[in-house]
Amino acid sequence: MNIPQINHFISGTQATGRSERYSDVFNPATGAVVAQVALASTQEVDKVVASACAAFPAWAETSPLRRARIMFKFKELLEQHHDQLAALITREHGKVFSDAKGEVVRGIEVVEFACGIPHLLKTSHTDNIGGGIDNWNLRQPLGVVAGITPFNFPVMVPMWMFPVAIACGNCFILKPSERDPSASLLIADLLKQAGLPDGVFNVVQGDKTAVDALLAHPDVQALSFVGSTPIAEYIYTEGARRGKRVQALGGAKNHLVVMPDADLEQAVDALIGAAYGSAGERCMAISVAVAVGDVADRLVQQLAQRAAALKIGNGDQADSEMGPLVTGVHKAKVEAYVAKGVEEGAKLLVDGRGISVAGHENGFFVGGTLFDHVTPEMTIYKEEIFGPVLSVVRVPDLASAVELVNAHEFGNGVSLFTSDGGVARAFSRQIQVGMVGINVPIPVPMAWHSFGGWKRSLFGDHHAYGEEGIRFYTRYKSIMQRWPDSIAKGAEFTMPVAK
Repeated sequence: MNIPQINHFISGTQATGRSERYSDVFNPATGAVVAQVALASTQEVDKVVASACAAFPAWAETSPLRRARIMFKFKELLEQHHDQLAALITREHGKVFSDAKGEVVRGIEVVEFACGIPHLLKTSHTDNIGGGIDNWNLRQPLGVVAGITPFNFPVMVPMWMFPVAIACGNCFILKPSERDPSASLLIADLLKQAGLPDGVFNVVQGDKTAVDALLAHPDVQALSFVGSTPIAEYIYTEGARRGKRVQALGGAKNHLVVMPDADLEQAVDALIGAAYGSAGERCMAISVAVAVGDVADRLVQQLAQRAAALKIGNGDQADSEMGPLVTGVHKAKVEAYVAKGVEEGAKLLVDGRGISVAGHENGFFVGGTLFDHVTPEMTIYKEEIFGPVLSVVRVPDLASAVELVNAHEFGNGVSLFTSDGGVARAFSRQIQVGMVGINVPIPVPMAWHSFGGWKRSLFGDHHAYGEEGIRFYTRYKSIMQRWPDSIAKGAEFTMPVAK
């Protein structure tokens, strides 16, 4: 049996891997190997960077309007290939097809934002600040930049990065996850069809070797990363000490606080979707339900009924609500967390281990899992599980809920369900988390805002995409200018001031 090989994309064409190192790519629903992805050597990364460096001078001088027109064409092609991209996500990641289509849409929204780059790069000008001098500023591209992206959103997360970076005039190198790399090559092909010059967007497949080579390369000016906190901290530290600009989004432990006055049916719907959608493999998934006061028993009862009734199956099946985890290794890791929760004394109400899906007995499935009476000292509360495991923590009042959330090392996303506007306002101001939802379970900002957490959920000064993305991918320059006919004769020895 010939297994397809997934290669790199360099200077506008696919390039066969030369390192003779490969990694298996699975269909998570069947457990079968569907492809092998090439893992780049340091020398291959050097070749990719050289391609981007060669393309940069001309691309940086390309007008923002021409860049925008290419983005518009790229958006059109993405819409035409929407279902093809979603099918690749489902095949290699495992999320249900409807969810995969939603991922593609959220990526397209950032492309739409980048289409406005002529306006977004406009800056300020002050006429005649004094002595015939005018002052204005520019935002100029950095050069060659790279993005290192996770397996859980193989289309959306890269699009948090490269549309903005390219529209700003940079050349971009994508290092996608080796677990689901096929979408990266289709994206590269669509960019080429849209008219993007060769070398402006490149794909290097790989593992830690490729990441370290990008971190060490002197011509890579900036790196964006989304993934686990230990790796985010490593990338930030290694990149920053080499003088690179780094934006590293790390882990999460997102809470949803349910007040006694909340619409309970809405809160339960929100928790089921946010905890178990995409099998919990989302950085904005809700993994902790915080039950305030006397709402706890009613909330837990309804959650248990709904979690036990989830429709688990192949992502291609129309009635599936949750698909498999991405690999067998990850499945074993999630199941180990469930065992740890039982060992440490949490009450396991719904156990998703040992599930079997007819016709897909070798798939990497874990069913919806629900714990009650979880405490902050337990491992399942402290650590990011990245699977379909929801923990219920009971607290007496709002102040205790805020204290609980603020004490956690992660500060990515949080949600509050309530009918009280005053409570919502106080919560929004007091909570130490980067993205807050009020009666919204997964508060992922729209493309013209920016995405990012606080504390150990983000390393670096800039959030992703939106106006923060424009700032991250450009350098600010101030220019002061005057002409000879306005310059007084004689040297000036005093500090110049506005006149």
